[in-house]
Amino acid sequence: MSAKLLIVGGGAMGAAILGGLVDSGWASATDLVVCELDAERRAALSAAHPGLVVVDAPVEAEDALLAVKPDAAEGVCRALGKVGVRRVLSIVAGLASERLEAVLPSEAVVIRSMPNTPALVGAGVAAMAGGINARSADLDWAEGILAAVGTVVRLPERQLDAVTGVSGSGPAYVFLVAEAMIEAGVMAGLTRAVSRTLVVATLLGSARLLDETGDDPATLRAAVTSPGGTTAAGLRTLEFKAVRSAFIEAVAAAVERSRQLGR
Repeated sequence: MSAKLLIVGGGAMGAAILGGLVDSGWASATDLVVCELDAERRAALSAAHPGLVVVDAPVEAEDALLAVKPDAAEGVCRALGKVGVRRVLSIVAGLASERLEAVLPSEAVVIRSMPNTPALVGAGVAAMAGGINARSADLDWAEGILAAVGTVVRLPERQLDAVTGVSGSGPAYVFLVAEAMIEAGVMAGLTRAVSRTLVVATLLGSARLLDETGDDPATLRAAVTSPGGTTAAGLRTLEFKAVRSAFIEAVAAAVERSRQLGR
């Protein structure tokens, strides 16, 4: 058995990329093989993608997507080298390409990437960087896979820890803001359902406005803020509570944790 792409790890991100590849036409389900240890996940993937081969150990393939936990990645790469894998796209958080290269055959290519969870709905963003053996064609290959579930940017690998702190962890920051705003709406007298509808639409609309106008966030914020008005009162409280500083410190903490995982 030889697959066009072996996906190692059928969790949320592995499954999201699998679905994106099939939906975009990059590959059919029969061209792909997923290696997943959990029996329930294997059954779910098989049911979702008729014709997909789902196994519990790596099989022969030249190319692989590595979507496992950091503590398992190096052991998995040793196994991949033994079944002929020579090119790996890793979405393992915090793990430098050189650590994977060290346990793969000497000529193996590693591309490291950091996608985020909106990939689950085809709206992710991923940064990627090539390892020591990666060439332009390898980067094009990796970008083709990641583009199936969102936007892709190419960066030097030294910047991927910063990407982890900003966009990799970023959805969780946004969800926390959404939680707080929904709760605030309830406390102000709205039903939870109405508050959720208002908050989700506000976040979606604001992101779209930011994207489509190309304006600086500060410019858009100022346009909403009338002197002495309601928005000014709310923003004054957020600044007093150092929310801006808290976000900056949160990103810095996530970046540092990514660096620690890679050591």
